[in-house]
Amino acid sequence: MKIGITGLPGSGKTQTLLRIIQLLEQEGVSVGGMVTEPIIEKHRRIGFRITNWLTKEEAVFAHETLKSRVRSGRYGVNLAALEDLGTRALKDARDSADVIVIDEVGKMEVESEAFTQSVVETLDANKSIVMTLHKKSRNPLLQDIRRRDELRLLEVTPVNKNLLAFKIVRLLTGRAH
Repeated sequence: MKIGITGLPGSGKTQTLLRIIQLLEQEGVSVGGMVTEPIIEKHRRIGFRITNWLTKEEAVFAHETLKSRVRSGRYGVNLAALEDLGTRALKDARDSADVIVIDEVGKMEVESEAFTQSVVETLDANKSIVMTLHKKSRNPLLQDIRRRDELRLLEVTPVNKNLLAFKIVRLLTGRAH
């Protein structure tokens, strides 16, 4: 089962994914992959960190103060963190997790050829995957992902965001909670 969670920025894609991970782990399902979370300082988002969910290793992936040729809005993007930690997190998950999470395939992430390749290899793996996708991006990788027959695309909305995690866990495990 391969599931894509889509939604507008701030709609709760990552929170939904973290809830899914929590529910799966409570069921004894091993989860691996990459999670992207905001870095907040004084109630303001100043960047993003990525975490290898299996090893809990973290790296700053984007930050306001980061000098980089790759920019996304006000953030400088650390592609090396993505190419090292991000691709390794996906490989670790392909090797040893029951369910793979990829958060978020968006405009910053697709700047990296190595990471893009790793996402494609992961999608081709015979594993259950839950990924969050930038809703509006016209990037070729994202369009290719959305066109995959085996991918079930679900949108996070203010109405369903509390129930969506339960629905997705039910789809993945075949069990009701």
